[in-house]
Amino acid sequence: MLRVVALPLLCLLAPVGALACPAPPDHGAALDTLFDRVQDAESEQDARLLSIEMWDLWSDAPDAHAQELLDEGMTRRASYDFEGAVAAFDALIDYCPDYAEGYNQRAFVNFIRQDYAAALPDLERAVSLSPRHLGALTGHAMTLMALERPGEAALVLRRALDLNPWLTERHLLPVLERAEEDI
Repeated sequence: MLRVVALPLLCLLAPVGALACPAPPDHGAALDTLFDRVQDAESEQDARLLSIEMWDLWSDAPDAHAQELLDEGMTRRASYDFEGAVAAFDALIDYCPDYAEGYNQRAFVNFIRQDYAAALPDLERAVSLSPRHLGALTGHAMTLMALERPGEAALVLRRALDLNPWLTERHLLPVLERAEEDI
């Protein structure tokens, strides 16, 4: 009897015919090119256009089901349905535990809710899965800043700026460095 009940639940949790999320798409070569180009960007506007291309790659989910969950969470976040967004990102992370964007997006919702303690481990996981993910790196730095850990925030922000010197968060580095000196 238990087996009959469990099968319909499995069908609800995973797309038909799939038991596990495939590996996230490998966009390494495309990102290499974009990071090279952003280093040579002549203006902040040029760098922003390249950043949009990077975001398109990071938000390319492993399969259609994962993409639906990601899109649902982002739509719910945009409409201030933070609980619904977190539920969608929880489902995405459960289904695709090796896909960095699920963690990054859940962290973003928690950051917006000022739940920095909940955002931090998700950002750390996102960066461990995708070390050049600028959104996760800058989010990590901002979260550390909100947690009044300026030294760590400065280190993380420097890593992000090494990848893209045009990030809008670059203006926070002197503030963080002054806070480091005050410690």
